[in-house]
Amino acid sequence: MSPVLGCVADDYTGGTDVAAAFRRSGLRTVLLFGPPRAGTVVPDSDAVVVALKTRSVPAGEAVTASRAVQDWLTGQGVQRLYFKYCSTFDSTDHGNIGPVADALAEAAGARLTVVCPASPEHGRTVYQGHLFVGDRLLSDSPMRHHPLTPMTDPDLVRVLARQTPNEVALVPLQTVERGVEAVRTALTELEARGVRHAVVDAVHDGHLTVVAGATTQLPVITGASGLARAAGALTGVDLLAGDGVPALPPGPSVVLAGSCSAATLEQVALARASMPAHRLAPHDSAPAEALEWLESRLAEEGRVMIYSSAPPEERSPGAAAFLERALAEVAVRAAELGAGRIVVAGGETSGAVVNALGVSGAIVGAEADRGVPWLHPTGRETRPALLLKSGNFGRPDLLVRATETP
Repeated sequence: MSPVLGCVADDYTGGTDVAAAFRRSGLRTVLLFGPPRAGTVVPDSDAVVVALKTRSVPAGEAVTASRAVQDWLTGQGVQRLYFKYCSTFDSTDHGNIGPVADALAEAAGARLTVVCPASPEHGRTVYQGHLFVGDRLLSDSPMRHHPLTPMTDPDLVRVLARQTPNEVALVPLQTVERGVEAVRTALTELEARGVRHAVVDAVHDGHLTVVAGATTQLPVITGASGLARAAGALTGVDLLAGDGVPALPPGPSVVLAGSCSAATLEQVALARASMPAHRLAPHDSAPAEALEWLESRLAEEGRVMIYSSAPPEERSPGAAAFLERALAEVAVRAAELGAGRIVVAGGETSGAVVNALGVSGAIVGAEADRGVPWLHPTGRETRPALLLKSGNFGRPDLLVRATETP
């Protein structure tokens, strides 16, 4: 049976988040990292998620990579496509959300698509077209200081209009609260006006259910994991108990933290009080020092953390790529030393680690926190289980809980 839904995610932790949402809604879900290789065989599944690293690359590269995945998914029999981006709409004035959404819609022959990054369970809501993080506008949240994609404008219509030549409009909350038919009618009217992107308000999960029900006819929809879960729940596929997900493997646990988000900084602070920790600084001998420290502590301690996360005033400009490569080297050595679990904080860091380990696909397992599932890599028995955490996700004690013996 062909998959019901296909998904292109713009980063690796975003891919794990949406894969967890599909699985929670009852879909057997396969997660692939990077563009699928020639001859890739997809197991029987209801949803296939392909996680790319396109959030902060040049827009043209993001479009090319996303379109290639769209073509591959179509070849697998996928009829509907979901474009997943972060619930904080991470992007710049040049993209990449607008350019990628345009390209995917055009290729699918879609005249209109929806834009709905709301994820109420993570505190992300959209009201009057403005994105809120908790009770703050996006522009007043810590995302204002993001080192790669600082978000200083909470108005999604305005943000997206700077990224696309196509018209952007709003479906307000008053319409969403009138139900599925009201939203479907509003979308039909916007399409007739030539609108390509309809930003839709949503402040609780019930609103997302309405949006999902009103967009079943659209070949491409876009959003965060909240709308993905609602769309998946409408397929009517039931996830069987005991669906073949393996248990977490034995062996030591390693935390690798590269995100500098406020949530991760709090998680790192708690983890430092619970396990040996080594801070990775941006100097030439830092990777060797981190590897030596890992080798001397891992077997004896059972769980350790190596981190480069730092508050804004302590960050070194231009050091992010260097630190990501160093943490990826540590991940490879941790796997060689028999680590059973590797927990990674940060989207860019997760991408570097997954690529260094050579992981191309995974079975999606249980969630340690909402949107943060354990991944069991396929293709090689000795790989550790992975937990890839978006910088802003997870409760304060996530890193501690994820490394505790179950």
